[in-house]
Amino acid sequence: MTIKERIEAFVKLGDHIRQINEVQLNELQSKARAANNWFTADAVATALKGIEINLHRDKLDRWLAKYSIRDQYKTVAVVMAGNVPAVGFHDLLCILLSGNVLMAKLSSKDTPIIEFLIHSLLELAPALQDRIILKDRLKDMDAVIATGSDNTARYFHYYFGKYPNIIRKNRTSVGILKGNETPDDLQQLGHDIFLYYGLGCRNVSKLFVPANYNPTSFLESIEPFKTVLDHHKYQNNYDYNKSIYLVNKEEHLDNGFLLLKEEKNLVSPISVLYYQHYQDDEQLATMLEKDKEKIQCVVSQEGQWPGSFSLGQAQFPGLSDYADEIDTMEFLTRL
Repeated sequence: MTIKERIEAFVKLGDHIRQINEVQLNELQSKARAANNWFTADAVATALKGIEINLHRDKLDRWLAKYSIRDQYKTVAVVMAGNVPAVGFHDLLCILLSGNVLMAKLSSKDTPIIEFLIHSLLELAPALQDRIILKDRLKDMDAVIATGSDNTARYFHYYFGKYPNIIRKNRTSVGILKGNETPDDLQQLGHDIFLYYGLGCRNVSKLFVPANYNPTSFLESIEPFKTVLDHHKYQNNYDYNKSIYLVNKEEHLDNGFLLLKEEKNLVSPISVLYYQHYQDDEQLATMLEKDKEKIQCVVSQEGQWPGSFSLGQAQFPGLSDYADEIDTMEFLTRL
């Protein structure tokens, strides 16, 4: 297949996702929830939306224009994560469009959605059949892309260090508040915090707020997200963390479904949001620079902070918004 034919295949996949009927969607959502209890119907629908909005010919053409793409037929093994629905799709997209062969080890927590996307793609473009290999045990590959925790990254380096590789570690995302955000701005921030229950690297786990910031407006604005307590696992995390803070007499704020705690660390537990004060933009820039290797993305009002996303947009990355800021397509086209 030529690059134009491969682009066309993914454009058709985008159309297919947009046209999926209610029965098919409900079936996929049920299978996804059975494999991973965190994957609610809304989470699956949102993940599919995040994929299809990028699968337009003009977006794909603009994205790929800066790369030198040729058919390479290098076999690239991918160890896919399963923390949020279809999190491994972007690697799949990059590998196939770069002219290489995908060898994927799917996460048991996300198998139904990735399999649905692969099967749909092959129905639309059967010529890609020889470019996609699903395996439980990875061997005979030319390069590796693996995503996991800081602990698993050490094992990945041990097993896959001899291959050209991209090995991703834990990251999280942060929000910047200036104190002049509207209630709607703050409600949009709620999506960055609560979508996928905070399990993704693009979920905001910490806020940087001005000195003397009053969190009352923020806590009131995110009230619509109290439905997260309907999920028993989230409820269990909330009850557990709340009890720990109370027993240890640790200062925190509690709106009934989210615990707000002042903390220098970046990664907060599920149901907890950390915050830290800053005096001015210079100090804030220094704080962000210090932790840049751990920050996946930053959100701010209308994306005013350099390099940040607008509030509410953290979970809708563009095609060039690469995980860990490593250009996956550049890596693949240079194999």
